[in-house]
Amino acid sequence: MDIDTTVKVSGEAGQGIQTVGQLLGLVCREAGLYVMAISDFESRIRGGSSFFQIRISNQPVRAPHHRVDLLVALTSETLELYRNELSPDGLALIGNDSAPIDSNTQQVLFTALASQAGGRIYANTVAAGACLALLGAPLDLCQTIFSGHFRPRGKAITDNNLNAVLLGYEAVKDIPYSGRFTWPHDGPRGALVDGARAIALGALAGDCRLAAFYPMSPATAIMQHLDGFSDAFPLVVEQAEDEIAAANIAIGASFAGVRSMTATSGGGFCLMTEALGLAGITETPLVIVNAQRPGPATGLPTRTAQADLLFVIHAGQDEFPRFVFAPGSPAEAFEVTVRAFHLAEKYQVPVIILVDQYLADATFIVEESLTAPDHIERFIVGDKDMKDPAGYERFAVTPSGVSPRALPCRGKALVVVTGNEHSRDGHISESISDRISMVDKRHAKLDGMREDICPPRAYHGTAEILLIGWGSTEGAIAESVDRMRADGIDAGCLMFTDLWPFPADAAAEAIGEGRTTLVVEQNRSGQLGKLIREQTGIACSGAILKYDGRPMYPHEIVDGVLPFVR
Repeated sequence: MDIDTTVKVSGEAGQGIQTVGQLLGLVCREAGLYVMAISDFESRIRGGSSFFQIRISNQPVRAPHHRVDLLVALTSETLELYRNELSPDGLALIGNDSAPIDSNTQQVLFTALASQAGGRIYANTVAAGACLALLGAPLDLCQTIFSGHFRPRGKAITDNNLNAVLLGYEAVKDIPYSGRFTWPHDGPRGALVDGARAIALGALAGDCRLAAFYPMSPATAIMQHLDGFSDAFPLVVEQAEDEIAAANIAIGASFAGVRSMTATSGGGFCLMTEALGLAGITETPLVIVNAQRPGPATGLPTRTAQADLLFVIHAGQDEFPRFVFAPGSPAEAFEVTVRAFHLAEKYQVPVIILVDQYLADATFIVEESLTAPDHIERFIVGDKDMKDPAGYERFAVTPSGVSPRALPCRGKALVVVTGNEHSRDGHISESISDRISMVDKRHAKLDGMREDICPPRAYHGTAEILLIGWGSTEGAIAESVDRMRADGIDAGCLMFTDLWPFPADAAAEAIGEGRTTLVVEQNRSGQLGKLIREQTGIACSGAILKYDGRPMYPHEIVDGVLPFVR
């Protein structure tokens, strides 16, 4: 039997909803199931409405489902908010004894049961136990996972949580639920990884030695993961006074030869644009992660968006080369981050990695091996590599546009760098010839950079209807294609990860002519569609756009395609 069940745990911020979701994911993974989970929360510490939604399957899943099979509502307010999402045979559990009850709702007094286990604080563990019991999870498996999860917090807390999960499990064992399924015993399935952790691991694998940041959702989790690694790795994580300082700290460390990065969201990236230009004119390697959220200004701090694409491609005054990448999964986020450090140093340019709240916070089962490179290639020269170190020119003109990069105070070569326009030796210059020479030299890098750009990936790429997307919508787009093909609609997709320099020739060939092409994006104007038209002259047939701050669901894409089906 195919398993495809969605569970939503909802309540107020501060009720431990994320812990419930994490425990559900760990139990499912241990049994050999696939999971994909999303979080939704307001920008507050307490109160409001939040949820953790997890999709459980015996097949790989990379997108959330819009229908909920089991709703666990820790407050009556969230029950009313999400009750309409229940599938026809779904079930809601409510912990409030004054909440309205109907045929799809069962009352389980989570707080009262938690008090029996040791305190109200264990209500979330009671809810997790009830949820797992209704799904048919083996009790011994649940106890093993919960024990391992809470053991580092001490015996008393572990015992109380084990009591809580047992009380929740027993409380619902007689409730009929059609969504109960037989659990496999295949052993652990891959690893539970979210996008933020994958980026942090990719930074370590790419030999990042300094990460500077100023907290800004949803990028802060990346730096939190790196900070957690800093005791075990040769890595410095520094919280700066603001985003401008964070970017400049990373540039300074990179100038000294340390692979460095910073992470922020769109508002913080706005502040970093001056530093981005400094990295551009000084030709200093720099990796910046922009975890997108809706704007402008503060916008929706804890929601998701894909509205910064054109901004990051053109950010900074004047023109200078940079890479822009947008991974579509945690595994790809790891690989892209490793590549980013390599290419930033190879071409001495900034690299911007575009993710979003959805990818940063969503949890996936990752079966691919996240493996660090066997060798880190460094693009740095020393005195021994030069015929005349005393005559070293930091910005020597070369056919590739990439000048030999020596490090300051590491030999006889004098390294001179300035944020002003300069001559080949790095000193300030306002001469016409130096200006033209330096601009042309920097842009000469683009030919080599294009050689390192990966083309878009096609899935049923010759189909009559072609969906075109970038970044984190990849999973939802691919699933929508599968659904449409199962219904006899000739659909396929084309996904971009490498967005700048734009792979114009590969894109034009993959898109072709004479069929329906639809961009799928989480912004208002179809920014990728604009970029494709600008770079290839191809105008897409239409767009499926979502910009309410919530993730893209496969059914929304299918509904958007149907008007174009002949």
